[in-house]
Amino acid sequence: MVMTQVPLKDQLYNRDSVRSLASRLQSVYPQLRVDMFVEEVTGRFGELRLKERITWIAEVLERHLPNQYRDAVEVLLRSLPDPADPTLSDGDFGDFTYAPYGEFIARGGTALEDVEFSLSALKEITTRFSAEFAIRSYLLAHPEATMKALLEWASDPHYHVRRLASEGTRPRLPWASRLPMPVSAGIPILDRLFADPTRYVTRSVANHLNDIAKSDPDMVVSTLQRWQASGQQRASEMTYITRQAARTLIKTGHGPALELIGIPTGPQVAVTGITVPPIVELGGSAEISVSVCASERVDCIISYAIVFAGPRGLPSGRKVYTLKRLTIPAGASVTLTKRHTFRAGMTTRPIHPGQHRIEILTNGVPQESRTFEITSPPAGRIK
Repeated sequence: MVMTQVPLKDQLYNRDSVRSLASRLQSVYPQLRVDMFVEEVTGRFGELRLKERITWIAEVLERHLPNQYRDAVEVLLRSLPDPADPTLSDGDFGDFTYAPYGEFIARGGTALEDVEFSLSALKEITTRFSAEFAIRSYLLAHPEATMKALLEWASDPHYHVRRLASEGTRPRLPWASRLPMPVSAGIPILDRLFADPTRYVTRSVANHLNDIAKSDPDMVVSTLQRWQASGQQRASEMTYITRQAARTLIKTGHGPALELIGIPTGPQVAVTGITVPPIVELGGSAEISVSVCASERVDCIISYAIVFAGPRGLPSGRKVYTLKRLTIPAGASVTLTKRHTFRAGMTTRPIHPGQHRIEILTNGVPQESRTFEITSPPAGRIK
């Protein structure tokens, strides 16, 4: 028997979840016709992906709530559950049920006379579900007013609001459009947030800096050096922020970034052996084994990069994976192993049959490589 996994879009948005949302709205807006709303929303679910379902629900809300934008938003706000516990030290996006609320405000509230009202509404909503995508509509339409609000929110008592100040201004926020502002625009916000006591916030700060690293490495290094020297964040959390923020630079062997985490630049160690299966079936996995040695005691990061084959067999993309950070004693040899799975049907990085190459990196510097073949599974068999 073949087990099928329920797609995330169907786990989050289905007839039951839509009815639950409609019932909550009806409790504060009795005019809402629950059955009609549910049928209209779910009628198109079969053709829509996750983000498209969020947008579609927002569109249907526009037809079922009061015609006046502010009156409709007041209904949305009154229907919200209690905010996430502000005393927690970490959190997540919140309840996806309320993602269409932010989309509703992004679609209908960017007129100049509504900006202050809309930003206040997003501040409320983000304590139930992150408004990181919705806020970008306001950064595009009214950058000065929105940045001023976000700078103030960086000191808000609720950690979800503080996190939004960083996450909403990320230069390369996943699934979001780019912002037409310099990557340095968010630094004043991050300067207020790097010493935050909440991991949910500092994780966003680190990810924000990692976005910047892809276009301005020097800015990231100088910012981290400044934060380290300030002593405002406890040492263990500053170490976490630094490693996360500089992770892209570290993988590429960026010398100043490596120095930030106490790793010397250059290879420092020698690769003495690589083992990878010559043939790997798509959907299966390969055990990768790497042996390294050092003539002197050294701290190092051992990584491997996979150069993927494209649909026509030519090289198409490269991704670096960290094996381990370790200390190798003088004259010692160490062997590391890792099982890497080549999943079929991935949308972010499709795996194609053909010749792939694995490269071994020490402190970000490529040393040795091997090629291997990925083959298609026999017809009719699904992994």
